[in-house]
Amino acid sequence: MENERHITASRRAFMGLFAGGLATAAAVQPARAAMVQTQARIVIIGAGAAGTALVNRLVERLEGAQITILDPRVEHWYQPGLSLVAAGLKPASYTQSMTTDWLPRGVTHVAAAAAAIDPITKTVDTTTGETLAYDFLVVAPGLVLDHDAIEGFSLDMVGANGIGALYAGPEYAAKTWSAVARFAEEGGVGLGTRPATEMKCAGAPLKHAFLVDDIAIRTAGRGKHEMHYAANNQSLFGVPIVAEKLRMLFGERQITTHYNHVLRAIDPGRKRATFTTPDGDAELPYDYLHVIPPQRAPEVIRQSGLSWADKWTDQGWVECDMQTLRHLRYPEIFALGDVAGVPKGKTAASVKWQVPVVEDHLVAAIQGREGTASYTGYTSCPLITRVGRAMLIEFDYNNNLVPSFPGLIAPLEELWISWLMKEVALKATYNAMLRGKA
Repeated sequence: MENERHITASRRAFMGLFAGGLATAAAVQPARAAMVQTQARIVIIGAGAAGTALVNRLVERLEGAQITILDPRVEHWYQPGLSLVAAGLKPASYTQSMTTDWLPRGVTHVAAAAAAIDPITKTVDTTTGETLAYDFLVVAPGLVLDHDAIEGFSLDMVGANGIGALYAGPEYAAKTWSAVARFAEEGGVGLGTRPATEMKCAGAPLKHAFLVDDIAIRTAGRGKHEMHYAANNQSLFGVPIVAEKLRMLFGERQITTHYNHVLRAIDPGRKRATFTTPDGDAELPYDYLHVIPPQRAPEVIRQSGLSWADKWTDQGWVECDMQTLRHLRYPEIFALGDVAGVPKGKTAASVKWQVPVVEDHLVAAIQGREGTASYTGYTSCPLITRVGRAMLIEFDYNNNLVPSFPGLIAPLEELWISWLMKEVALKATYNAMLRGKA
């Protein structure tokens, strides 16, 4: 009873804080800068979180600009919600909306993908045969999940034979929950994986491992399952202090870690996963396997000459300045979101901080001056550790913890309020970001 009162009080305190924060933000929101008159042609590749947030901000800043946004996807996915869908905590529809619902009036939406980018002639060819000329280009197409890199795996396996893959989208996150629910009832060996490439939301594989373990305990009790996690290197997380906390939590939860194990192949018939390790291939059994494939820039980016030539050469992330996100060789081009070749920042929270920086420098360039905004590498991960508990991890390029609520939310503690940030507040903030309001 005392615990229930504490939870209720925590909910009330959080909702009061959240509602008060929104009211305060609305009351003190600074006046928009004066509109800039321009006939600049701006092309944005990608109408995901980054491209959509930026285009909504640009229409409030630029008068007369010809803004075109390319994206063939009919649906917009709220990707931070996929881990909740894969744990049976939200329906697939929670993450789904229409791409066009978020796009402002006054821009041209081309329902096609970029087929080629020529930074010399400043043109983009589309998959529908159009050629778009630009004065400024923003590259925000997201990334590609290279499922073909996992030998023996295909997406039609997800949901059957103990295989999950929540990154692949709402449909597959829901199918992943089917496999998780079956595993929770039947027990056995659960096995989480993480690719060796850069990836979106590097905390998601850890969240899923924690949630699968917690759900299995709640369903069948302890002793019927064991949880394993294959880390791609010698650490569970890129921020050392967070990695140590996770190592301790894994120990407390009896989740076995296999370091330097990168998934290479699966044998669904035998329920065996093969990993590349420094000592050669290693095989691990599973009853439930979570597959996260290598992640790369789209082919059109890798063929465009915009990628880094001396790092991430197998992945193709766009070469850009860490602070301004401006291309180092083509100053009229900016990178946003997952495709940006910077050391951190493949999360929706990072996009929230990146978009105003690109807006500032793009508008400044139109005016013939230099922008002043700087991206610090801010990345946020509400790292769920069990149903109803999470750690709100926020950090920058230098692996410094940069909490948004110092003194209120301790970043390395498993808290109910951090869970509510993920379950309640995050989507509202995300939607405000898409509208250009956050």
